[in-house]
Amino acid sequence: MAGHLAGKVALVTGGGRGIGRAVGKTLAAAGACVFVCARTQSEIDAAAKEIADAGGRATAMPMDLADEASVRAAFAAVGSRAGRLDVLVNNAGIGLYGPVKDFPVGQLDRLTAVNLRGTFLCCQEAMRLMAPQKSGYIINISSVVGIKGYPKQAGYTATKHAVMGLTKSLAVEAQEHGVRVSVILPGGVDTAMVREARPDLAPAILLQPEDIAQAVMYLLSLSDRAAVDEIYIRRRASQPF
Repeated sequence: MAGHLAGKVALVTGGGRGIGRAVGKTLAAAGACVFVCARTQSEIDAAAKEIADAGGRATAMPMDLADEASVRAAFAAVGSRAGRLDVLVNNAGIGLYGPVKDFPVGQLDRLTAVNLRGTFLCCQEAMRLMAPQKSGYIINISSVVGIKGYPKQAGYTATKHAVMGLTKSLAVEAQEHGVRVSVILPGGVDTAMVREARPDLAPAILLQPEDIAQAVMYLLSLSDRAAVDEIYIRRRASQPF
């Protein structure tokens, strides 16, 4: 789909590695100017260079989702430099695990600050850029745990359920502004987070980050007449995760 997104501006959180990096590369290959965002400067620099080396356009933009000022500054910079925002992919997130009876409340606060509050802030800032232009697409990356539960993942699961609620409400609210909102729920993907959460799963049977990037591109390929609320994409195995 080379050129499909020519002239469009995209921002990808968690863009330095894993799913975010694959999404950024795919959007750039389709012609978008991509702002690659994450906390680790070296990772987003490498991701932006990889896109540039392949002939695409990318800017490394540091952002800490747990820091409101950092989020707002990043979006302000996008508005100043590009003058618009057409695509936001809210991919960044963290995973902290353990049984409920022993799970530190501080870790729950950290999960909430990044996975829910950070995603909310990004949606808010994106809407402030997209609503005046009467167009745009916000794609939130949740997880299979947004609709299922697994032992020792209650805190993480709670935040991903919350992302589902945020997405559903925003999708309705954004309609009048010409902005579409969808959520993708991946099953097991070969990333560092999944390897930590499920060390019992062999990498060979997991989805690849590029599979999720393809789902993002599917959403962006739809006509303005169509809206997709959610995509649950899982690995081909006997169990959904």
